[in-house]
Amino acid sequence: MRIGEKIKRMRLRLGLTQEELASRTELSKGFISQLEREQTSPSIATLMDIVEALGSDIGSFFNEAPPEKVVFGADDMFAKEDTELKNEVCWLVTSSQKNALEPILVTLLPGGRTVMDDPHEGEEFGYVLLGTVTLRIGERSFKVKKGDSFYFRPASCHQLINNGKREARILWVSTPPSF
Repeated sequence: MRIGEKIKRMRLRLGLTQEELASRTELSKGFISQLEREQTSPSIATLMDIVEALGSDIGSFFNEAPPEKVVFGADDMFAKEDTELKNEVCWLVTSSQKNALEPILVTLLPGGRTVMDDPHEGEEFGYVLLGTVTLRIGERSFKVKKGDSFYFRPASCHQLINNGKREARILWVSTPPSF
């Protein structure tokens, strides 16, 4: 963390000049200038005075949230293969358990299926990227082919099954995260 840079951002956000901040802290304008240019470092007591004059506290000053991750690449993904069910689930956003939705990529080999998911709150959305699958929701079944999407509220048990002879791949988004 660049302390001087952060002090300058806080000062400017409040519309204060270096001279006004110096006056509030009983420091010199030259010291504030050097501090903001990272040419000097304040003592802990001086830093606490400056932060307080800027309307904050030392804990908040150092408690910076990391920038929110927006783009996720292959290194961020996690895949799990289930040889018995002949499927692979790839979590596209590995931190999605803390989010409102969970996007996964499901690959079903011929004869493959997902685990039968119990009813739950939320919503389910899927888009078939490759192949054809059967979507079972309770006692109903729906054929969903490449280019088709599905959406439902999961009030019944539900599952995807690949009865075809080719691999199927589905982008599936669930709320709340459940996989």
